[in-house]
Amino acid sequence: MSTPAHNDSAPDAAKPSNFLRQIIEADLAQGTHAHNRWAGTPGDAAHQAGGAPDPARIRTRFPPEPNGYLHVGHAKSICLNFGLARDYGGMCHLRFDDTNPEKEDQEYVDSIIDAVHWLGFDWKEASGRENLYYASNYFDFMYRAAEYLVETGHAYVDEQTPEEMRANRGDFGKPGVDSPYRSRTPAENLARLREMRGGKLPDGAAVLRARIDMASPNINLRDPAIYRIKHAEHHNTGGRWCIYPMYTFAHPIEDALECITHSICTLEFEDQRPFYDWLLERLAEGGLIARPQPRQYEFARLNLTYVITSKRKLKHLVDNGIVSGWDDPRMPTIVGLRRRGYTPEAIQLFCERIGVTKDYSWIDYGTLEGCLREDLESKAHRAMVVLDPLKLELTNWAEVFGSDTHLEHCHLPALPHAAEGQAVPDRRFTLGREVWIEREDFEETPPKGYKRLFPGNKVRLKGGYVIECTGCEKDADGRATKVLATVVPDTKSGTPGADSVKVKAAITWVGVADGLQAEVRLYDRLFTDPQPDAGGKDYLALLNPASLKVATAYVEPSLASAQPDEKFQFERFGYFVADRKDHAPGKPVFNRVTGLKDSWGK
Repeated sequence: MSTPAHNDSAPDAAKPSNFLRQIIEADLAQGTHAHNRWAGTPGDAAHQAGGAPDPARIRTRFPPEPNGYLHVGHAKSICLNFGLARDYGGMCHLRFDDTNPEKEDQEYVDSIIDAVHWLGFDWKEASGRENLYYASNYFDFMYRAAEYLVETGHAYVDEQTPEEMRANRGDFGKPGVDSPYRSRTPAENLARLREMRGGKLPDGAAVLRARIDMASPNINLRDPAIYRIKHAEHHNTGGRWCIYPMYTFAHPIEDALECITHSICTLEFEDQRPFYDWLLERLAEGGLIARPQPRQYEFARLNLTYVITSKRKLKHLVDNGIVSGWDDPRMPTIVGLRRRGYTPEAIQLFCERIGVTKDYSWIDYGTLEGCLREDLESKAHRAMVVLDPLKLELTNWAEVFGSDTHLEHCHLPALPHAAEGQAVPDRRFTLGREVWIEREDFEETPPKGYKRLFPGNKVRLKGGYVIECTGCEKDADGRATKVLATVVPDTKSGTPGADSVKVKAAITWVGVADGLQAEVRLYDRLFTDPQPDAGGKDYLALLNPASLKVATAYVEPSLASAQPDEKFQFERFGYFVADRKDHAPGKPVFNRVTGLKDSWGK
């Protein structure tokens, strides 16, 4: 999964832990899905999309519900499903599980399509088949399947109130109680279901339930609801339907219709697998779907420290203005990570590196940041920036160069560690009488071990000359307003090169003459606690008050041509990106992506 390129060969054994690979390799070796054939009718949407998928190929799917923006946990599922299909010469479908019309919107559909593409994946086959599907396109088939279950005595219409159903369901220590409507005949249930379908019953008046076992130790098998009444407009089907399938009913049917071979879910769906298998077996008995049926497999979801992934809680942050939107660079959404400056390659590397297991564990956020540093180290051009500016004046400038306005042309490599043969331009900037330095690079009374500017000490301006601090100017409060220094001549030649002068520090700087003023947004982790919503914690009380600081900074002139989304390494400070929304010519805005090393909490 480290690159989006297609690879028909099986992966090597050095891949990180992923038990699903072993399952897929065994299935391919045994020809488990060699006879996987289309079972739908010509009227079905998936059939119209291009006919039966090829047999003997694995097919996975990424099935988001379009009720919000995808987050980093979804990124793991995207990389897993699309990556496995790619690595084993199969295909992954993008499918929208849009069975809940009240919470879904076309905005979310568009954002999901964009996110999957941005991560480097596609659902189009070489043959031209476009494997982009919607659960709502299968509503006709699902309803026929529901009528079949009613006709064969495997489903019934229940008219208990939601409170009665909840009470009669029982719990882990007490079996459920049969609904008084459970003994209706198939004919009675079919008539009532058609009344539901015809809009003759109000919301909440009835549900269609599978008839399985009210005494089952698995509560999910205690006659689960499979259809409910919702008089609501749907983003795809409009007002055509007033009853909608439950996700647990729709999902296995979608998998079967699309000939999915490996239906990969997170562990919270493990207890739903028996119903998944029960439903597909009933429909296969009636010839509505074909064998072999899809199989569901579960893996541990991504738990990332200092992050919450609850859509409800993330929506609260957006709706209450705690963050600026779904794409706020502090958000764990894919649009937020993208705006923060994360790359698709870094996210794919992260998802590959953490592996796939059934063990519940927490991944340190520093692992994600480390993957980004690894990706950007050889890509991001270097630049100097001053985040907390303090002016420095070289008082002997005219004496050395003959004019106060003289400018010395300097240069440094844009990519010091470029690969062999890689053409990388130099960064060019000028040094004049006045420059900006970091305020922390000057101490009038230095602490022990301080090696930067203080009266009598010498440092090198990186890419420029050695200078010696002679003092400072201060305001009425005693705060330094300007540092004074002189250019140090070389001890051998007398020229200002000073190559033979030994110093213990080099500091970054930006020339006053050609430096650009920029807004630099110093983003940090949104929460102070590594598990902000675990164990009943109030995540709002754990917000990091320092998660965003804004600096009016000066950057070197090489950044004048920076484009939105372009990444840089600001020397000594870390990796930054030109903001994809607010950065503009003459008004540069940069976001901090991550520091040069993990220093959180230190």
